[in-house]
Amino acid sequence: MDYRSAGVDVGAGRDFVERIRREVEGTFRPGVLGGLGGFGGLFEVPQGYRQPVLVSGADGVGTKLKIAQALNRHETIGVDLVAMCVNDILTSGAEPLFFLDYLATGKLDPEQLAEVVTGIAQGCRQAGCALLGGETAEMPGFYGAGEYDAAGFAVGIVEKSQLLTGEKVQVGDRLIALASSGAHSNGYSLVRKVVESAGYDWQECPPELGGASLGESFLTPTKIYVQPILALLRSELPVHGLAHITGGGLPENLPRCLGPGQDAQLQAESWAVPALFRWLARQGQISAASMLETFNLGIGLVAAVPPESAEASLEFLQNQGLEAWDAGQVVSGAGAFQLVGDLKL
Repeated sequence: MDYRSAGVDVGAGRDFVERIRREVEGTFRPGVLGGLGGFGGLFEVPQGYRQPVLVSGADGVGTKLKIAQALNRHETIGVDLVAMCVNDILTSGAEPLFFLDYLATGKLDPEQLAEVVTGIAQGCRQAGCALLGGETAEMPGFYGAGEYDAAGFAVGIVEKSQLLTGEKVQVGDRLIALASSGAHSNGYSLVRKVVESAGYDWQECPPELGGASLGESFLTPTKIYVQPILALLRSELPVHGLAHITGGGLPENLPRCLGPGQDAQLQAESWAVPALFRWLARQGQISAASMLETFNLGIGLVAAVPPESAEASLEFLQNQGLEAWDAGQVVSGAGAFQLVGDLKL
């Protein structure tokens, strides 16, 4: 016996590293020390910070992977993986510096996982961070044929005085909602259950989706908000808080950026819920409350800004190419989410 007869091909692993080398090195930015292949990735802390704070985050893509594997389309998954991590650390006001990935599979398919890494590199370039390293694990007997799992890890930096922790948020602040690109990477167990229960396959094109297939619609990658939000943070316009709308939707995530004694209040008619979510609600007979607690419903990120600069902040973000709305305000409360009006589902 040898390792290959047990299902692990070390040579294929080395070939895979060489296949992805160009994509990885194409993400390098100032601060990267050394190259690909060391036991650890090296990054020099940028100069110019008085009290630098490192902000870290880890996340995955969840069962969205099942759709990618069913359709044999993997590049967008890599963008999702980066987005879920860098958008999280962005809410602290941090600039992402570097990213690492962990890919695990039953049998290494270099072409399949190279697509994933291509997407990871694309996401890193969008976020301006380096793909500093990672790990690919071949685990025969643990994952089925064609299956893999993915996890991501990001580290960013922010001046301590510019940290966003909720302390700056004030009652009366306006809540600027930034459009999502779709379901992002949350709620996919429910998505898959609805599609399967309704008898659809991923290639079908419901008329409500404007000609797009279900697979295309639900594999749309998570929007990365890093560059426009960093531009806002570096402008003269003040930002008091940021919330990334992920699992648990608006009710769970929006209050996380608040200070004590505050609620987040949104107007239900201030933004348009995308057709994708309306289709899901009707097909699955899902209540508005369940939709709200599961999906982002068209809002991927929310910024709390002073009322006197809300209009200028909204215009600034729109000029950065983002669809955005002045969707509500911070009110007195106990750390909850309030929705005024009825959702149009």
